[in-house]
Amino acid sequence: MVAQKGKDLLLKVSNEDESAFVTVAGMRSRRLAFNTDTVDITDFESAGRWRELLSGSGVQRASISGSGIFKDAASDERIRALFFHSEIVNWQIVIPDFGTVEGAFQITSLEYSGEHNGEVTFEMALESAGSLQFTAAA
Repeated sequence: MVAQKGKDLLLKVSNEDESAFVTVAGMRSRRLAFNTDTVDITDFESAGRWRELLSGSGVQRASISGSGIFKDAASDERIRALFFHSEIVNWQIVIPDFGTVEGAFQITSLEYSGEHNGEVTFEMALESAGSLQFTAAA
């Protein structure tokens, strides 16, 4: 596999009737992180007092963050509505030559900023709200 272009990492939000996904307009940077909380089961009988973890336990989660240029496109309107109504809907992250991660997320942060001699930009963060599906690239 060769190096991939960052612009090909796409963030997509489901449309209002959740029949299709719309690419979030104006994104300049995107980040997807997976995390798992651990369950520590260490006790006085643990070998050499090394920490022991309980396999297959803990809470898994995914976080998405990104920023870009505010374009006032249809996806911008959808994102604003989802944030102000605290809705949880399906999102997709397309990772080039790797696959697609899809599942329910909630927008936890939405920020707009701009300099007097520059463009309006936005930043947002999302947190997973259920199990995620991964589909490998064909």
